[in-house]
Amino acid sequence: MSVTIYHNPDCGTSRNTLAMIRQSGAEPVVIEYLKTPPSREKLVELVKAMGIPVRALLREKGTPFRDLGLDDPKWTDDELIDQMLAHPILINRPIVVTAKGTRLCRPSEAVIDLLDHPVGRFVKEDGEVVEAR
Repeated sequence: MSVTIYHNPDCGTSRNTLAMIRQSGAEPVVIEYLKTPPSREKLVELVKAMGIPVRALLREKGTPFRDLGLDDPKWTDDELIDQMLAHPILINRPIVVTAKGTRLCRPSEAVIDLLDHPVGRFVKEDGEVVEAR
């Protein structure tokens, strides 16, 4: 199975998700989206595949979200995408793409349903134990 993860190595949730993917036996294509941001077309495609509103993909913590006033409902989807392209840190992560679907994996165990051979048990960096459903 092909697995792609839009990853930020500085994010614990993203690191845990990547570790769960690898522990399942898959070696994903890792896209560090801060170094290699998705194109507008790819970002729109990901949002559509996840079935979420554009606004749901915005990350607030540790980003210029407040400084840019992105909490104002006046922003259109196209304008929000423009902001994510201009400031990739605004894209929430990790996003995982497999043949089983595309998902924003927050929490990291949301990746389990996307994997062919998910781990039965995983211990996150903070010590939390995740049991496969």
